[in-house]
Amino acid sequence: MIYLVEDDDSIRELVIYTLRSTGMDAQGFSLPSQFWRAMAVRKPELVLLDIMLPEEDGLEILKKLRKDKNTKTLPVIMLTARGTEYDQVIGLDCGADDYVAKPFGMMALVARIKAVLRRAEKPEEEKVLQMGELVVNPTRHLVLVGGKSVSLTLKEFELLCLLLDNPGVVFTRDQLLNQIWGYSFDGESRTVDVHVRHLRQKLGDCGKYIETVRGIGYRSGDGMV
Repeated sequence: MIYLVEDDDSIRELVIYTLRSTGMDAQGFSLPSQFWRAMAVRKPELVLLDIMLPEEDGLEILKKLRKDKNTKTLPVIMLTARGTEYDQVIGLDCGADDYVAKPFGMMALVARIKAVLRRAEKPEEEKVLQMGELVVNPTRHLVLVGGKSVSLTLKEFELLCLLLDNPGVVFTRDQLLNQIWGYSFDGESRTVDVHVRHLRQKLGDCGKYIETVRGIGYRSGDGMV
């Protein structure tokens, strides 16, 4: 849900219509008091806030939002007829995420909204791949064997992540070449065997988790076969 606080009826109606027509849920308010009542019921994903408003101006609303722990990080884009650099700096210094001066194009506004929403997305929890004493953090490019860090080349790391992320799945050498080295790679399946051998050596006892499937390729497993 996107909230728009704008006292100009024509602008408010056009913005709300545009947002809804592009698949966004939106609600408009001509008065700050209406906005605050809606905020008490439902917190939006983003607020579009005009500066020049009756009852209280947009900067005061923005300051209140930033002081409240529940809305401190709520994305806010300021919409205003003021186009001077000074006013833009004031708005951004007060905690606005972006600033759009009137008149503005509707699709340009939609693009700015999507950009701010993307930046506001919470990062996904770090994914950790583990098998026995082998722990891999793809985000941090970290490999631990028995709690000790192991240094791998990029291809060795990508190969290990692919196998651990698909436990029990058998990958042929051609499949590994395609997924790790790319479809344009002009090499041979022996490249995979060499990398697997080096990878097993570096992983020590945990190298057993990379299993050979005779005549086919490789998979990750408990090393018991």
